[in-house]
Amino acid sequence: MTDMQIYNTLTRRKEPFTPIEPGRVRMYVCGMTVYDYCHLGHARVMVAFDVITRYLRHRGYDVTYVRNVTDIDDKILRRADENGETIASLTERMIEAMHEDEARLGVLAPDQEPRATRHIDDIIAMIETLMAKGYAYAADNGDVYYRVRRFEGYGKLNNRDLDEMRSGARIEVDEHKEDPLDFVLWKAAKPGEASWPSPWGEGRPGWHIECSAMSKCCLGETFDIHGGGPDLTFPHHENEIAQSEAANGKPFVNTWMHAGAVRVNHEKMSKSLGNFFTIREVLEHHDPEVVRYLLVASHYRSAINYAPESLADARKSLERFYNSLAGLSLEPVVESVDSDFDKRFTAAMDDDFNTAGALSVLFDLARELNRAKKEAPDQAPALAAELRRLGGILGLLQQDPALFLKAGAGELPLSEAEIQAKIDERAAAKKSKDFATADGIRDELAALGIILKDSREGTGWVFEKPEA
Repeated sequence: MTDMQIYNTLTRRKEPFTPIEPGRVRMYVCGMTVYDYCHLGHARVMVAFDVITRYLRHRGYDVTYVRNVTDIDDKILRRADENGETIASLTERMIEAMHEDEARLGVLAPDQEPRATRHIDDIIAMIETLMAKGYAYAADNGDVYYRVRRFEGYGKLNNRDLDEMRSGARIEVDEHKEDPLDFVLWKAAKPGEASWPSPWGEGRPGWHIECSAMSKCCLGETFDIHGGGPDLTFPHHENEIAQSEAANGKPFVNTWMHAGAVRVNHEKMSKSLGNFFTIREVLEHHDPEVVRYLLVASHYRSAINYAPESLADARKSLERFYNSLAGLSLEPVVESVDSDFDKRFTAAMDDDFNTAGALSVLFDLARELNRAKKEAPDQAPALAAELRRLGGILGLLQQDPALFLKAGAGELPLSEAEIQAKIDERAAAKKSKDFATADGIRDELAALGIILKDSREGTGWVFEKPEA
């Protein structure tokens, strides 16, 4: 295999990827805390590492992909209490919903999906090791804390020093800690809370120690790739490194990877801003492949902007591909094709999983397919099969073209001729400087989900199904 380059958050540069065991990749990705439905940020991480897993397997690696579930947490306790249901009922319901969401987005299930509550003994054992080595201590309130200043490399993932963190961070004051930077490994149970017996009394694990223990159990003390969302580098992943390397006496992870954030209309997604969307809310109004395309079209480390026009553009891009495939008796997708398109696709993906570059190759392939359909029909089936094969590595272009195109067209509230008539009417109004009428036509069409896009070449449009 030629060298793949992967950007390593730890070193802040691209590096040749060399697995610990030749031909085998062990990867752990931080999963969801299952107290609510998954949102678009979760979808970003799900799809990014799904593409990474698919491509690594396409390149011939034997991949073990582990994505954990946090099924005990303060948020889970609060939500179960608010709902008047048991913790088990809440978490099982949310895990089932998560599996439904990822299946609709074409996300393959991870090879292992460990749950924190099923690894309590492993977590306690790791805490005991940390205490025996002097990296952890039991406080008089029943909590167990990690001594951050005891670990020499703390801050290396985020390139921060301890004094900077101490002065710049908003650290919760806790009189039971030896140092404000210390973080909890084991939380003493409050009356009525779910808990497990431990050498320090009834309690439950802190969030950070869960991943250190579960990744070790599933993948060993040192493994190839650890991934997650952009908000996890600090403190979660920094704390994982401190725990795992102190307990095991070995490097924890060789390559750290982090997906980019999702923004809504160029703003940070948050419930306080009213721009927070769950995956299932989005899929009520948009084809899952359109949403997946939006998440794949940008490099996995880049921020994605979720907006009506970006989804509409994603649909238009997919329509271009499916229009190229339409009308052909598609041949079975072959496993190995040595073509210029394949080589260019591989070169793009070998460069830190550059999906944007890979898609540009697919657009070139679609153009070649369109040419062949007109000028060399005997070449078209093989080109179509190649387009579907390479698209499948990204989890795209596996639908029946006629059904995808029909579903998109069938949603239109007006015929294309009626839409064009409105565009012409608006153009005439603008020419006569009747801007109120022109704006009214734009607003009228927008209310129907038809978004006008002005350019020097004229006015085009895209369709976005209006929300109910």
